[in-house]
Amino acid sequence: MQLLVLLHFIVGLHLIPGVGAAASTSACGPCNMDTCSFVTCAAPELLTKDECDCCERCLSIEGEECGGRDETRARCAPGMVCVSRSSFGSASSSFSDGTGFCLCEEDGAVCGSDGRTHSSVCALRLYSWKTQSQGKGSIHKVHDGECKFAPVITLAPGKIHNITGAQVYLSCEVKAMPTPSISWRKVTESPKGVRLFEDLPGDRVNVAVQVRGGPSRHQSTSWVMIKPLKKEDEGTYQCHATNMVGEAFSEGSIKVSEHSTRRMKKNNRAGSELIV
Repeated sequence: MQLLVLLHFIVGLHLIPGVGAAASTSACGPCNMDTCSFVTCAAPELLTKDECDCCERCLSIEGEECGGRDETRARCAPGMVCVSRSSFGSASSSFSDGTGFCLCEEDGAVCGSDGRTHSSVCALRLYSWKTQSQGKGSIHKVHDGECKFAPVITLAPGKIHNITGAQVYLSCEVKAMPTPSISWRKVTESPKGVRLFEDLPGDRVNVAVQVRGGPSRHQSTSWVMIKPLKKEDEGTYQCHATNMVGEAFSEGSIKVSEHSTRRMKKNNRAGSELIV
């Protein structure tokens, strides 16, 4: 008798609107494709069906809205989870009730087979879907963390012309991962035409070399300063950068003119000046 009552109770649940499988079928009703809106997803792999398995919709990617308590609630793409905005301190009335945003399950940047650093494995997967749809092939993760690359000179030393006694400097900016080691050399040529390199500052008391990070991510800036400038400082200077992946260099030059002594004589009678 008790078993019969329990069966009647379970059947009754399915007949109550909003509860059980019959409720979802009733809520959806017949599929009318004419009422569906046209959608374009960031990649074909993000195309899916709505809750009623009728209209096409796009799965949400990182940072996009997900969840909700109505029939239009969005779902995240594979490899992502829907996170409550309040858990990140970003609750706002401008968002639908009960919504969150999609977050990649695996945190941290990754290096792709395209040699580019992607913010997450989910971002790499999305980029790979896009390249495949364009007929450019797929991209896979090579390793966790940012991609390593050899130094690239982004700002080369220039050419300077100044007089003896002045203060001058040559600078260069280098981009690399890992951070490169930067050094300066003065380049001379032997009587037989062989290039010779003198590491700076060496024993030159009027030469200083400095290196600092920046101005942007994965960049380093270095400069060589000469004060006071001497005639023997004239020549070619090389900025040389190296890391575990490779090396790069660029050259600038300094031309030095002798500082002429200027004497001023004044003729008090004529009120004229004579420069010698």
